[in-house]
Amino acid sequence: GQGGRHPLSNGSFTLLMSSEDRALRRSAFQNLYAVYGGVKNTLAATLNAQVKQLQFFSSARHYPSALAASLDGTHVPVEVYHNLISTVRANLDKMHRYVRLRKRLLGLEELHFYDVYAPMVSGVDARIPYTDARETVYQAMAPLGPDYQAILCEGLDNRWIDVYENVGKRSGGYMAGSLVHPYILLNYQDDLDSMFTLAHELGHAVHSYLSNKAQPTVYRDYVIFVAEVASTCNEALLMEHLLQGTQDRRKRAWLLNHFLEQFKGTLYRQTMFAEFELRIGQLAAQGETLTADLLSREYRALNEEYFGPDMVIDDEIALEWARIPHFYYNYYVFQYATGYSAAIALSRRILKEGAPAVKDYLGFLSGGCSQDPIDLLRGAGVDMASPQPIQAALDLFGQLLDEMEELTRQN
Repeated sequence: GQGGRHPLSNGSFTLLMSSEDRALRRSAFQNLYAVYGGVKNTLAATLNAQVKQLQFFSSARHYPSALAASLDGTHVPVEVYHNLISTVRANLDKMHRYVRLRKRLLGLEELHFYDVYAPMVSGVDARIPYTDARETVYQAMAPLGPDYQAILCEGLDNRWIDVYENVGKRSGGYMAGSLVHPYILLNYQDDLDSMFTLAHELGHAVHSYLSNKAQPTVYRDYVIFVAEVASTCNEALLMEHLLQGTQDRRKRAWLLNHFLEQFKGTLYRQTMFAEFELRIGQLAAQGETLTADLLSREYRALNEEYFGPDMVIDDEIALEWARIPHFYYNYYVFQYATGYSAAIALSRRILKEGAPAVKDYLGFLSGGCSQDPIDLLRGAGVDMASPQPIQAALDLFGQLLDEMEELTRQN
């Protein structure tokens, strides 16, 4: 609260940024970046070394670019990467609309980067005990058919899941796909996010379960590019189920807020990260040294373009590149955005077409790595080499924005 002292760490930062106390958010934001500012040259040197190292290995192995070298391991064509960026760029107007909506709902003269995680809709009683979440997630997966639900039952009833926080237990949600059966680690907190995490991890678990059953050992393990599709498709189906069952305006707005945040955080933000990686890779290939000033300049420019004119671009945000570990993973983050788009497209197809779509989708979940990821997804009915699924997801974002604007206009 007001005037109190709060410990600041990378972990607590996320929590502080979603506080309703604006002074606390601003203070956390400024203090965190002051620390990164103090070591920005060191962090620029490490990122520069990472990018140059990848550059060296790529040219030594005769790849046309560092991007091509990074994507080759999982056989994802570079067009998929470029196609994601160009399609999202063509839809930045929707992100700018989201920023305007957030500004209006928070009642702010100026929207700063320390305001982007504050809740837009509050006052909804949102306690969701685990027993309720379990039941809701199970019901929400009904469109995937009885076979899928039977696997869920098996997992939920036979202790596949370690549900609650505990001393010495790591935070977050994980799934380990062992051959006996998948195991899920949760830190369930009785809230909406926790229920979505349950749906997400169960998506991974059923993917592992089906691939383990259908594939020989060499083809059991699936790659990240398709993994995120299985988990996020469950989240999309859960959201659809919750919206179907809610007519109450305030509760509906609260759910839409969660959905819009996912689009912002997954489709737009991860694509912005992907574009930043591409830019610094290209600059490094031209012989530039990636100094802190150059990295901050590039990162700031991207934030201006992605968030638009209604966002105040605080000086601190230009340093955010220094605290994103994914920039050391070599063209990895784009898969969150492509996976999200594919999942949205698949969930729409499942809800619209029913049985034939479910059959294709279960075939995809049983595929492991028996084909290249793009081919596996084509089999499920989504072509990630085309702009279509990404555009469809962005169109849905537009429709959700329309409804959110409509719902909150009468308040």
